[in-house]
Amino acid sequence: MKIAVIGGTGLIGSQVVKDLNAAGHQAVPHSQSTGVDVVSGKGVDEAVQGAEVVVNLTNSPTFDDASPAFFRASMDNLLAAAQRAGTGHFVILSIVGADRVPGLDYYRAKVLQEEILRDGPVPYSIVRATQFMEFMEAVLSWTASDDSVRLPATPIQPIAAKDVAAAVADVAVGPPLNGIRNIGGPEVFPLDELGRLTLAHKGDARTVVTDPGAGMFAAVEGDVLTDLDAHLAPTRYADWLS
Repeated sequence: MKIAVIGGTGLIGSQVVKDLNAAGHQAVPHSQSTGVDVVSGKGVDEAVQGAEVVVNLTNSPTFDDASPAFFRASMDNLLAAAQRAGTGHFVILSIVGADRVPGLDYYRAKVLQEEILRDGPVPYSIVRATQFMEFMEAVLSWTASDDSVRLPATPIQPIAAKDVAAAVADVAVGPPLNGIRNIGGPEVFPLDELGRLTLAHKGDARTVVTDPGAGMFAAVEGDVLTDLDAHLAPTRYADWLS
């Protein structure tokens, strides 16, 4: 089938395109670099024309209170174009527990994106993933100093980007869920412990200090970012590190 992958040149999107094409489908990547602007609508109709499935993996350029406006404009433009094109399935990637972290602007924006899709005119699927292993470097940088990194003990269930992409590709070629599929890594770690494992593997001598108020994940209460009943991916964190 022909599948338009919007945001198809990014971390997840490029792998989704690769997986779909390897399976014999015609997956076409679209992004700003290919002339598609989901906020203004430029190139959107052309991108989805003839596509049986649209996979939207675009992301807000910021994680602050400007992110809802991005998802509102991009989803409105993409859904309208998909409806005009007669697309039968629209897929987005969201976050496990996004609806349970009201203190984070970006998570509220992702919930808005889900709501727009559910209320829209096209049959849909929402894939919610736990936190990407590839994001640990950024998480460590947020609260790092010369000799330490401060992290809360928030439970995290890291999943490899390649496993996320495989799950998105699998959902894209199936019938619309008209609902949510949760996917997650096979293990749960306190974030501070995950930081220690990461630094030790890199030979980084900095100390991880457990600080409940440090960084973005300080706004997360309990284990809402984990789901052991999700579809569990195979890649373990230690194997990914190595």
